[in-house]
Amino acid sequence: MEVIKAKTAGFCFGVKRAVDTVYEQVEKNKGIPIYTYGPIIHNDEVVKDLQAKGVRVIQNKEELSRIGEGVVIIRSHGVSKSVCRQIEEQGLVCVDATCPFVKKIHNIVKKESREGKHIVIIGNSSHPEVQGIKGWAENKVTVVESYEDARNFSAPCGQQLCVVAQTTFNYNKFKELVEIINEKGYDISVLNTICSATKERQTEAKKIAEHADAMIVIGDKNSSNTQKLFEICKKACNNTYYIQTLGDLNMNQLRSVETVGITAGASTPNNIIEEVQNNVRIKF
Repeated sequence: MEVIKAKTAGFCFGVKRAVDTVYEQVEKNKGIPIYTYGPIIHNDEVVKDLQAKGVRVIQNKEELSRIGEGVVIIRSHGVSKSVCRQIEEQGLVCVDATCPFVKKIHNIVKKESREGKHIVIIGNSSHPEVQGIKGWAENKVTVVESYEDARNFSAPCGQQLCVVAQTTFNYNKFKELVEIINEKGYDISVLNTICSATKERQTEAKKIAEHADAMIVIGDKNSSNTQKLFEICKKACNNTYYIQTLGDLNMNQLRSVETVGITAGASTPNNIIEEVQNNVRIKF
């Protein structure tokens, strides 16, 4: 059996930076309470390891309000302006591990919103990154996730629009949704804020899946970018399997195939990818 592992599989720059930041804070602040606002990344294995080192996860502003001291690390997905303000007002130490590419969107939204533009975010409305981006808009903001959302979108005549994207959104779908909105004749500026690493990862995964008899996509079930990878690979290769760890993989499903492709989301640790890759090679 031939096993092809995607070169782009695993931690992206922003995720590695965020995870490294938490471990650095653990070493630097022994005996001081350390929190992350939301899971630092969407990966249970990483979050569990950090919890074992005493790092606690704050899920919302109410939980944040009950903290009297310590270090609060902002997750890679970023947070709203109001959360940043609350951390500061409570006198807590704030360490910002927001992905720089996400931070760039915050700045764009803040600037364009102040100029009176209606902000349109192409992304998953329930995703923490999108919720954080929304929190930097000072005026009207709309999240467009589906073709139906795009078709139903409307704004007053003469209203200027600024369109941005969730960094991990499917690039081709982004273009299609923008086209639907653009056809309505608005004064629109479109900023493709999808991370280049995301696009490269999706493109490589598609190429591998097109030539593989089976495709394994590794990542947390809550990882948006991994879900997008799975959708892309599934279209190109019917025998595509979405797993979190080696334990989720049924080896019997691979017995009759000659070529297996492996890719992984941006929040998947390298040791999990290697474990899957090595076991597939050993078994066959």
